[in-house]
Amino acid sequence: MPETPLPESLASIAEDFRAATNELKLELLLEFSDELPALPERYAGRLDALERVDECQSPVFLMVEVDPGPSPDERVVHVFFDAPDEAPTTRGFAGILHEGLEGLSAAEVLAVPDDAPMRFGLAEAVSPLRMRGMVAMLARIKRQVRAKTAA
Repeated sequence: MPETPLPESLASIAEDFRAATNELKLELLLEFSDELPALPERYAGRLDALERVDECQSPVFLMVEVDPGPSPDERVVHVFFDAPDEAPTTRGFAGILHEGLEGLSAAEVLAVPDDAPMRFGLAEAVSPLRMRGMVAMLARIKRQVRAKTAA
């Protein structure tokens, strides 16, 4: 059975990681960590309004907003993360998901395969426990998108 394709934004990131050596993968993760945008003002200092990702070794919080629209194909998704600076791997995972999912339609986000984080070739460079955190972030994003498009 063929793999469900990743959206172009995530596919190009996955391609970069898969082509890299383990050392370079860690450098790429650091770049994504550095590029993770700060929370918008409306969420700054309000972690209680965000969902905590308990599977992550570091305290990571996320929030998904879905623009109004007539169908999931026309509703744009926005993803926000709060992850500590002293947790660059976790921030890197959040940065990858932000870069890869931000601005996609709700339908595109919901179509992202659950195993997408495993397609980056990161399992050779980071621990399985850390990979579980990224898988959990994606699952929570998709759950919030489902809830907000059903409402």
